Amino acid sequence: MSRAFVKEDDGSRPEVLIEHPVSAAPNLVTARGLRLISERIAELDAQIAANPDEVHLARHRRDLRYWNQRHATAKVTQPDTDNRVVQFGSKVTYATEEGDEHTIKLTGEDEANPRDGCVSYIAPVARALMGLAVGDTATVVLRGAPNEIEVIALNTDPDPGC
Repeated sequence: MSRAFVKEDDGSRPEVLIEHPVSAAPNLVTARGLRLISERIAELDAQIAANPDEVHLARHRRDLRYWNQRHATAKVTQPDTDNRVVQFGSKVTYATEEGDEHTIKLTGEDEANPRDGCVSYIAPVARALMGLAVGDTATVVLRGAPNEIEVIALNTDPDPGC
């Protein structure tokens, strides 16, 4: 077949960007999570105002659409300090069967950062811990194997960080 009628991609057409997927789970956020979303929107607005090249502008606008949607659907949720069970916004310490202890805070999806101890409330370990009190146990799959975990400490006081 002749290549005479095939147009080569010379890079002059803008890249088609795929929208960021939006979770179907309720958009629960902590007060800190809402603040982080607002800060990200402000950063993107500033980057767009700086008038970057077309490639960066398209990416910033796409990202801004995502964060504006997350801000519009955000439901700020705080733990009930009178309810001494693991819930959204709780900071919980649990022990594994091997005796390892982990402290995490259950946050919204966009605020989650496991390295910092922020775990999304829809993560398997968070779902297993929800509703448990100190001393209660649950089974969760960790590293591909069932593992019993036990709640050993719980803090339901609103905490701005992880």
